[in-house]
Amino acid sequence: MDAALGLPVLVGLIAVALLFDFLNGLHDAANSIATIVSTRVLRPQFAVFWAAFFNFVAFMVFGLHVAQTIGTGIIDPSIVDAQVIFAALVGAIVWNLVTWALGIPSSSSHALIGGLFGAGVAKAGISAAVWSGLSKTVIAIVLSPLVGFLLAMVLVAIVSWASVRSTPFAVDRAFRILQFASASLYSLGHGGNDAQKTMGIIAVLLYSQGHLGGEFFVPFWVVLSCQAAMAMGTLMGGWRIVRTMGLRITKLTPMQGFCAETGGAATLFMATYLGVPVSTTHTITGAIVGVGAARRLSAVRWNVASSIVYAWVITMPASAIVAALTWWAVKIFVK
Repeated sequence: MDAALGLPVLVGLIAVALLFDFLNGLHDAANSIATIVSTRVLRPQFAVFWAAFFNFVAFMVFGLHVAQTIGTGIIDPSIVDAQVIFAALVGAIVWNLVTWALGIPSSSSHALIGGLFGAGVAKAGISAAVWSGLSKTVIAIVLSPLVGFLLAMVLVAIVSWASVRSTPFAVDRAFRILQFASASLYSLGHGGNDAQKTMGIIAVLLYSQGHLGGEFFVPFWVVLSCQAAMAMGTLMGGWRIVRTMGLRITKLTPMQGFCAETGGAATLFMATYLGVPVSTTHTITGAIVGVGAARRLSAVRWNVASSIVYAWVITMPASAIVAALTWWAVKIFVK
């Protein structure tokens, strides 16, 4: 561990981490509310309040397994210092802002992981990586949208069979009500998985400076701060990405919105329980594509879906490169 930081620098770095969490909520608000907005069950201004509340209370439901993975399972915590954390956050924030401005629903989670990896490798070489944690995360890049896709398709099949004797009006009315529950569950899963990533970053920074003693853990004030920052970001959610997620990939009915959110929520609950930092963006996009494909393959606008996949593929390398360049720039500037 490096020499202890002065209090102003430490507070400043924590503020930058919370800014990332805020931007994560802003960027990923679309994940929580896109389906309930696109099916016109809730107006956007009400939907963001609904999502923000469940994002905030998520810490009461889930453990802190994901924070543990981020703090100790991506790069060796012994090489972490202020410069590494700052560079990692800059890499993630820059990529988030670029994709948010372009309306592309890329992954804030993988931007952060890419930033952490890039900064760690810039400092200590490839040996800084914890390959067990990284491999688990990379596998999740593929599995989370696939699981969301399959669960949503299965749910559409089950629900369609169960409601075959009901009138379209009755089905629509029932699922408009049920979508409140599915959107709540999805927002809960989003808050549980995504906010923990910043908790892990702040906790490993505190650990590297000797503020946690000899054992890594996440202080309760860090938990509350991160959940609050994400909830505030969700309140300021970006409409551009909501439009892509909820309107441009495929048209959704309330029944399909319910299936997409429930499939996505189940995927996030499993991942959070297992301590895997998955992408909520990947998960809900896979689920939305799943419900569209269950109707017919042509119902999915595959050109939109493919442009989102391209953004996913380059997110980790792009944020890693920005973080590595930031680490070197800081090193040269400080000298």
